[in-house]
Amino acid sequence: MKAATVTELKKELHQLDPKTLAELCLRIAKYKKENKELLSYLLFNADDEADYIEKVKSEMDEQFAEINKSHVYFAKKSLRKILRFTNKYIKYSSQKQTEAELLIHYCVKMKNSGISYQRDVSLVNLYARQKQKIEKAISKLHEDLQFDYQDELKKI
Repeated sequence: MKAATVTELKKELHQLDPKTLAELCLRIAKYKKENKELLSYLLFNADDEADYIEKVKSEMDEQFAEINKSHVYFAKKSLRKILRFTNKYIKYSSQKQTEAELLIHYCVKMKNSGISYQRDVSLVNLYARQKQKIEKAISKLHEDLQFDYQDELKKI
C-alpha cells in the first residue's frame, strides 16, 4: 500500500469534521510515543516557547548530571543520548531560535561537564558539528537575535 502525499492528506483533512479529526489525532497518538509527544507539544507548549525551552534545558541538566565519567566510552554514549533527546525536542518546535538556544546550552554543558572531549576525535567532531548547526540556525534568525547568539557562540 502506497502512502498518500502531504497535499492529498491536507485536502482530505480539510473535508473532515472536527470530531472525526480529533479521533484521528488520538488514534495516531496511540501508536508511537513520538507522535504523542509532538501532539503534547502542539497542544500544551507551543504557545509558550520560553517555558518549553526552560523545561528542556532542565531535563538536559539532569541528564548531564547523570553522565558516567569513569570511561570515555560511557561518557560518549551519554553525550550522544542527550544530543538525540535535544534534537527530538528541537524537531518538535521547528523554530531556529529554539534550536540555537538548546544547542548552545548543550555545548556549554558539554564543555563544563569535566569530560576531556578534546582527547577523543569523535567527541571533537560531535562538538564541531553542533557548533556548525548553531551557526546555521543563527544565520536564519533576525539581525538583533543573530548578534546576541553570535556573542554566546563566541563564549563557547
